[in-house]
Amino acid sequence: MKFLIFVALFGVLIGYGYLKFDEVTRPLPLPKFDTNKYWGPGDAANYKEDKTIKPFAIKIQPEIITDLQKQLNRTLKLTEPLEGVKFEYGYNTEAMTQVVKYWRDTYLAKWPEREALLNSLPQFTTEIQGLKIHFIHAKPSADALEKKKVLPLLLLHGWPGSVREFYDFIPILTEPAEMSDYVFEVIAPSLVGYGWSDPARKVGFNAAEMAIVMRNLMLRLGFEKFLVQGGDWGSIIGSDVATLFPENVLGYHSNMCVMQSPLAIMKSIVASFMPEKFLPSRFFHDHHFPLSEKLKFYLEESGYFHIQATKPDTIGTALLTSPVGLASYYIEKFQAATGPVHNQRFDAISKVFTFDAILDNVMVYYLTNSATTAGRFYKENMQKEYLGLQLERVQTPVPMGCARFRYDLPPALDWQLLDKYPNLIHSKYFNQVGHFAALEAPVMLYIDFAEFVNKIEFK
Repeated sequence: MKFLIFVALFGVLIGYGYLKFDEVTRPLPLPKFDTNKYWGPGDAANYKEDKTIKPFAIKIQPEIITDLQKQLNRTLKLTEPLEGVKFEYGYNTEAMTQVVKYWRDTYLAKWPEREALLNSLPQFTTEIQGLKIHFIHAKPSADALEKKKVLPLLLLHGWPGSVREFYDFIPILTEPAEMSDYVFEVIAPSLVGYGWSDPARKVGFNAAEMAIVMRNLMLRLGFEKFLVQGGDWGSIIGSDVATLFPENVLGYHSNMCVMQSPLAIMKSIVASFMPEKFLPSRFFHDHHFPLSEKLKFYLEESGYFHIQATKPDTIGTALLTSPVGLASYYIEKFQAATGPVHNQRFDAISKVFTFDAILDNVMVYYLTNSATTAGRFYKENMQKEYLGLQLERVQTPVPMGCARFRYDLPPALDWQLLDKYPNLIHSKYFNQVGHFAALEAPVMLYIDFAEFVNKIEFK
């Protein structure tokens, strides 16, 4: 009798476990959204959208640059690094002293040249859902149009990046290459709250809402069908565009392929015991395993995430009132992204990116006072309103391509990605390059993206 009771209880336990497993792992239906929700100031009833597309140029008054030079000329009150420490405790203050000197004496002295570079790609603004959206719109040359088919591309950046990441990448995309049948008409927006795009004025502007604005921008420009490419937040937003609007997306390519759904986490644990079943051995360590090292990496490098996901306005105030603090906070992320070969070297930034490019990016945030509004995006995406959508469990039929660079965040296996992207048609590993691929290795990223696009069967 006791044995029968035990068997019955065991059966109930197994059945309950199966139901719970199914509950947390099965694909979910697509939630509904208001695709015209108003995010501007005040009452939507008093708002009339201006649908015109206006040319935009960056024009900074000389007194703003002069004031920044004066701020950078003040005596730095920085704490000396610990003996024998390079960048283990954050951005080295001795290195920061040299950055400030270069920024003040060399970079700002040639600001007209840097401003001209930032204006070298055609830029525009338009109003979407109560917000002024800034975007680059780069078209192929007439020669390219004669040789190749043109495909529109929505190109999305992340934090602490900006559209400045794409200034070497976009010209490659818009010119014909032998390896591709296509050339791309590129739309690269400044994300809402970043750079010259307005911030949302209401609580709740998360990645799904950003995806809606980005898709509406493409529709405004006349593109009913388009490709999407992104890294960092651009990858998350791009995934949401492909999930919410598969009818508009020809293909989605990511250089930060991450999955954190319950099923993806379970699969990662299973794969850690027999990685040879899921990927070539040369990619075990650097990209996926051991899990303990990857978790350690997350913990060491995600402090900024926890701050911005809880109190973004506090850190925002510190960054907005100190240009040196702003630069240190942002440049440290680029330093860390150079990978273990470089990230403890004092010349890492100049070797991998160049200081002019990195300071251009810092200036985008400084000149637009967008450190706080960009940081708020983390908090909005950690709220139950967004997490509860569980969009990683909503499948999309859109063709998907994944580029895994060696020194980026630990990526998802194909086994994991297929749960969300059953039409995963391109998957590749690289033994070099870090998180900011478009800035660090634009040619390499282009080659992978072009290979992905060539695999799409366009109807």
